[in-house]
Amino acid sequence: MQTKPATILIIDDQPATLRSLAQTLQGAHTILVASTGQDALDIARSRSPDLILLDVMLPDISGLDVCRILKADPELNGIPVIFVTARDEAEDEAAGLDIGAIDYISKPFNPPIVRARVRNHLELKHQRDLLERIAMIDGLTGVANRRCFDRTLKNEWRRAMRSADPLALVLADVDHFKAYNDTYGHQDGDDCLRAIARAFEEQTQRSSDLVARYGGEEFVCLLPSTTIDGAGQLASALCQAVRDLAIPHQTSSCGTTVSVSLGVSCVVPHHGLTPDDVLRHADTLLYRAKHAGRNQLVIENFPVSATQAS
Repeated sequence: MQTKPATILIIDDQPATLRSLAQTLQGAHTILVASTGQDALDIARSRSPDLILLDVMLPDISGLDVCRILKADPELNGIPVIFVTARDEAEDEAAGLDIGAIDYISKPFNPPIVRARVRNHLELKHQRDLLERIAMIDGLTGVANRRCFDRTLKNEWRRAMRSADPLALVLADVDHFKAYNDTYGHQDGDDCLRAIARAFEEQTQRSSDLVARYGGEEFVCLLPSTTIDGAGQLASALCQAVRDLAIPHQTSSCGTTVSVSLGVSCVVPHHGLTPDDVLRHADTLLYRAKHAGRNQLVIENFPVSATQAS
């Protein structure tokens, strides 16, 4: 079931139709309205509605083109689109469904049928979203998994490019984890990873920050709109939080308890640079931290020379 009112964007250039649809759906949902295709796209990008009711005939951009633009946008293509139109020719309906719409409602519409179709499609979206969230969680630690990190990084990279904001990465590796497993057993090793994941999540307070298991004993923190100084402060807190766990590690060469090494990179994304470039940089810094004795962090902005070379 929906845990909060769904947000529905209604797009139609006829005020009477906007009012009628809004009245049909008000109360149970948060209603947004637009009378042009461009306004609709702007609202969709800023509000990310749960469902869109879209008229085929609009004064600037056709509803079909609005739908094509939505479905081509990785951040918006999961929003269900229902066409609402007075045009009931079969070819129009087929065209809308072919480009990604999930349903068609003809004018004049029947309010109970509109409510029922909207309710059914919102429930289907809720179920898909729930399954996707489950698929994005690491089964051992409960934090985001690599798939979730990769997807989120791409989305945040695009946002940072549009806004010219910095984006920081913290790549962390548990020191001598193979030796820990060999000494204490894999069950204790799993418990150790879970404890570190919880400690990392406790240190990242912003909803936009993401902690993910990157693979094996590696974790990564994605920090949107964060400068190198801010990322360095968080990385220091992460390092200390793991020390504070005081998990015994008698076979470690860098202390008597479990510790982590971290590489911290920051960049303002732009064309010519890719997320993989910054990941490689963070990995290089992590290697330097491990080579310098582990249980420490190395912090560095993405090199300007490398950016210019790109």
